[in-house]
Amino acid sequence: MPENLNRLSAAQIAKAVIERKTTALAATEAALARIKQHDPILNSFTDVTAERALERARAVDAAILSGEKIGPLAGVPFAVKNLFDVKGLPTRAGSKINRDRPPAPRDATLIERMEAAGAVLVGALNMGEYAYDFTGENVHDGPSRNPHDVTRMSGGSSGGSGSAVGGALVPIALGSDTNGSIRVPSSFCGIFGLKPTYGRLSRARSFPFVASLDHLGPLARSVTDLALAYDAMQGPDPDDAACVARGIDEVAPLLSQDIGDLRIALAGGYFQKNLFAEAEEAVARVAKALGVTRTVELPEAARARAAAYVISTVEGASLHLDRLRKRPDDFDSAVRDRLIAGAMVPGSLVERAQKFRRWYRAQVAELFKTVDVIIAPATPCIAPKLGQATFVLDGVELPVRANIGIHTQPISFIGLPVVAAPIPLEPMPVGVQIIAPPWREDIALRVAFALETSGVALAPQPTGF
Repeated sequence: MPENLNRLSAAQIAKAVIERKTTALAATEAALARIKQHDPILNSFTDVTAERALERARAVDAAILSGEKIGPLAGVPFAVKNLFDVKGLPTRAGSKINRDRPPAPRDATLIERMEAAGAVLVGALNMGEYAYDFTGENVHDGPSRNPHDVTRMSGGSSGGSGSAVGGALVPIALGSDTNGSIRVPSSFCGIFGLKPTYGRLSRARSFPFVASLDHLGPLARSVTDLALAYDAMQGPDPDDAACVARGIDEVAPLLSQDIGDLRIALAGGYFQKNLFAEAEEAVARVAKALGVTRTVELPEAARARAAAYVISTVEGASLHLDRLRKRPDDFDSAVRDRLIAGAMVPGSLVERAQKFRRWYRAQVAELFKTVDVIIAPATPCIAPKLGQATFVLDGVELPVRANIGIHTQPISFIGLPVVAAPIPLEPMPVGVQIIAPPWREDIALRVAFALETSGVALAPQPTGF
C-alpha cells in the first residue's frame, strides 16, 4: 500500500485502487486528514462532505471487489468551487445572500460525471463572490491563501480550487472561468488548469456569472490528471443549451504524441506589455524549450479586453438586479459597485461590444489558419500580497483586482481552449497560457504535456505552510 497517498497523482491513486494495492477508502481518508490538518491555514474549503465521501469510497471499493468495471478516476478525491450544485448543500457562489437558498436537490452534471468515472467528492471550495473577482479574497469566508506563501493571494475567482490543488489537499478540483478564473489561480498557485472551448463542458446546475462567457473546467497538479478529468466530463448535455453539439474526444491517450509538426508562435504586441520580470522569464523559458521564434499579434486585443469588461458587467448586473435592490448591504462592496455600474451601461455600448466580438472572433479564426498554438502570459506577475490594492505596470500604478486578468480576458472573450501551465520560478511560480483553436483542447494539452515532460512546466511542492 502506498505510504503517502497525498503525494500521489490522481492517475497513480486510481491505478493503485484498481489494482487493489490500496483502497478508495484509504485515499479518501488520507485526503480528509490532510484537509483537516492544513485547510485551517489555506482556507480553501467552505464545506467538507466527509460523510458523503466515505460512503462513496466504500461503494467504489465494493464495486471493485465484486468485479465491476471502474472508471479511470477510481477512488480519486476531488473538490469543486462552491458555485457547483452539491446535493444537500446550498449553492453559495461565494456570497452571503445565497446561503439562504434551499439545499441543491441534485449534483451538477460535471460532479455526476466525475463520480461516474470513480472519483470521490470531498467538499466545496472557497471563491470570489459571484465569481466577480481575480484575487481569491472573499469578504464573507475570508481569503483562500497561496500554498507557496500564505501571505499571498491564491487568485480568483476559483481561489479555493487553486489553493486546494496547489496545496496537495486534493489532486483535482473543478472551477469556473469567465474572464480568467481558472487560469489566474493556476498561475499563482503553480498548477495546471484547463479552460475548455466555450460549450465543451456542461455548466448545468452551476451558478452563472456571465452566461455567454462562462466555462467550467479542471485544475490539477499534472497534465495527465487534467486530461483524465477533462475526458471524464465531456459529452453533450441537454440541460446546458451551449453544450449539445459535440461528442467525446478523449485526450488522455494522445498526450505523448509528438508536437514537432505543430506551428507554435508567441503572442506579441499587447501580450508582451504590462509584464513583471517573472512573467517575461516564464514565457521566455517556454519559447526556448519549444524552439519558438515566431511572433503573431492578436488583432485589437486591448479592445477585446474592454469589450469583455462591458459584456461581463452588463450580463452580471442583469442577473443580480433583484438582489441589488433588496439586499445591497449583503454584497462585497467592490462586487456590488461594479454590478451597479454595469446596470447603468447604455445598450448602444453593449451592442458595439457584441458587434466587435463577432469581428474579433473571425479575425482570430483567420490567424489560426497559420498557427496551431499561441503562447502568452497567464498573469502579469506572481501572486500579489493579500490585501495589496495596486501594482505598477509600465510605470503606471493600477488596481490589482481589475488588472490581474489583463492577458486572460482577450482569450476567453471568444471561448478559445487554453491550458495554463505553471513555470516553477523563485520565489513563486507563474503560469503561461497555451492557446489553441476552438475544440482543439488536445493540442493545448499535448504541448503542456511536452513542457511537463521536459521539466519546464511543473507544479512545485507546496512550501508555504
